[in-house]
Amino acid sequence: MAKVRKNFETSKRTGLKIVNFHAAGIDISPKEMQVCVPVESAEENNRTFGVYTKDLKSIASWLKECEVTTVAMESTGVYWIPLFGVLKDAGLEVLLVDPKQVKNYSGKKTDETDAEWLMMLHSYGLMKSCYQPDNIIRQIRNLKRHRENLIRSGSREVLHLQKEMEQMNLKLDNVFSDILGKSGQAIITAILNGERDPEQLATLADYRCKKSHEEIVASLQGNYDEGHLFVMQQSQNLYLYYQQQIVECEKKIEELLKQCTATIDNSKADELCRSGKQGRYHNDVTFDIEQYAYQLWSVNVMRLPGLNKNALLSLTSELGGDFVEKFGDARRFTSWANLVPNNKISGGKLLSSRVPNRKNPVGQIFRQCANSLWRSQGPMGDYFRTMRARKGHLAAMVATGHKLATIFFTMVERKQEYDEKIYAGHHKLAVTRQYERTQAKLLRLQQELADVA
Repeated sequence: MAKVRKNFETSKRTGLKIVNFHAAGIDISPKEMQVCVPVESAEENNRTFGVYTKDLKSIASWLKECEVTTVAMESTGVYWIPLFGVLKDAGLEVLLVDPKQVKNYSGKKTDETDAEWLMMLHSYGLMKSCYQPDNIIRQIRNLKRHRENLIRSGSREVLHLQKEMEQMNLKLDNVFSDILGKSGQAIITAILNGERDPEQLATLADYRCKKSHEEIVASLQGNYDEGHLFVMQQSQNLYLYYQQQIVECEKKIEELLKQCTATIDNSKADELCRSGKQGRYHNDVTFDIEQYAYQLWSVNVMRLPGLNKNALLSLTSELGGDFVEKFGDARRFTSWANLVPNNKISGGKLLSSRVPNRKNPVGQIFRQCANSLWRSQGPMGDYFRTMRARKGHLAAMVATGHKLATIFFTMVERKQEYDEKIYAGHHKLAVTRQYERTQAKLLRLQQELADVA
């Protein structure tokens, strides 16, 4: 019997009607800006401008003269950022759109036609804006990403340091789990200061070190080549320099967070119930990001399983304080974060159901948090292991990240703290179902055994 298709109501916006009568489109490039407004707004409605600050201000003035209220432009690299700020300051509504939404243009492709195509699509309301936080949050986001670059640069110098010690046959990484710890840094500093006696260097190790004194002495017996020591000294200096830069960057981020939370009603800031999570890494945020996030969202999302200080800083800088109003519901939020599959259906059949191959910073954060739960004994850890047994590790990361993102959005939307007791009933139901399946399987095996006998 043939499969009967279900009936669906079409969207109310299928009819093409102009919804933005005073719209404009801007095609952005490194050397020029192509701006197009409706024909009735100006005789020369498709103009070319420069990229200097005076040209950007001229664009804003011309758009105001043409009575334009909303503008659409492509997100091309970082070239859109100066113009975006100028247009926002001029009081215009600016939509930053993904170039994939407007790439299907037939005919000869020029800057003029691109700008006109953007203007036309925006006039009919066929374009969706990319998510953009406010100015202060955008500054915090830029500094947070700069901090990540500093961390990566410092990590490269640590690798150079290890390489030089390996060539001198100094096996510190065999006796210390982390050469950046107290013992490792004390010994490296002494070596760079001229100490060569392995016995004397071994006494600098912390008493809690699991390796014996003799093994530490053996690891420090190497050939102290002057060339390798010189490179080692420079790598150590660069690592310490990057650490100092990270501290200064965090101070600037905290200063901006204070400005951001100063405009919010913080009457309940003292009611924060701490998560009790302790930092475990060298590069953890040094300031109290848990307090700032609570002031921003009025709920302590740090209590969410798998979430740490660095992840919380990333969420704060990527989303800002008003993301709930912009997304509307958790379904749109998780779809934007690239945590749901893109189902392709044709002829009544599901052709593919895969998560799109694109990177979203917020989605990557929730995936990393989900990956840290694979040994957790809580409900989220049980869910991760269940999904991993069914679909594999990568699919479990996406599924658990989707659940964490949904809980996160709901917590901020409803101002409700995370409570694991809610999942006690779900866990009991899952165990009950597993018991019933096992019992039914046992009865089948008993019946099969009786038939054989």
